Amino acid sequence: LTLGGSLIGGLQWHFAAMWVVMTNGLAYLGYGLASGRLRRKLLPISPRAVLADLRAALSGRLGHEDLSYYNAVQRLLYLGVIADGVLVVLSGLAIWKPVQLRWLVALLGDFDTARLIHFGAMSAIVGFIVVHVAMALLVPRSLIAMIRGR
Repeated sequence: LTLGGSLIGGLQWHFAAMWVVMTNGLAYLGYGLASGRLRRKLLPISPRAVLADLRAALSGRLGHEDLSYYNAVQRLLYLGVIADGVLVVLSGLAIWKPVQLRWLVALLGDFDTARLIHFGAMSAIVGFIVVHVAMALLVPRSLIAMIRGR
C-alpha cells in the first residue's frame, strides 16, 4: 500500500502536507507569542523542577488535579517538540531546495547531514506523540479536556 501510487506521488503528498504543517505551526507560534500564552504556559523551567517532577512521575506520585497547569517535564517536552518542529521544517526546506537554500544547507552542515537531521527530528516527533498518547491514556480526564478544549 503506497500513498500516491509511486515514489513521486508519495513525495507530492509529503510536500502538500509540508505546507499544511508549516502554516499550522506558524499560526500556532504567532498566536502563542502574540498572546503571551507560550510564555505563560511553558516558562519558567528550572532543572531542579524538571528532576523533581520526573521523579514524581516515575514513582506515580505526580498530581493531575489541575489539567490546565503543565508540570516542569511537560513544559520542557512541549518546548522541545516546538523547537523540533522548527528543525523539521528548516531541514526539510534544505533538502527540498538545496541549491536555492544553500545557506541553510551549509548551516545544517551539508545535504547528507540535513537529511539525517530531518529524519532524526521526525523520529523525535513520533516518539513525542507515542509518549503523549500513552500519558493521555493513563489520565483519561485529559482526553475529555483535549476534545472539549478546557
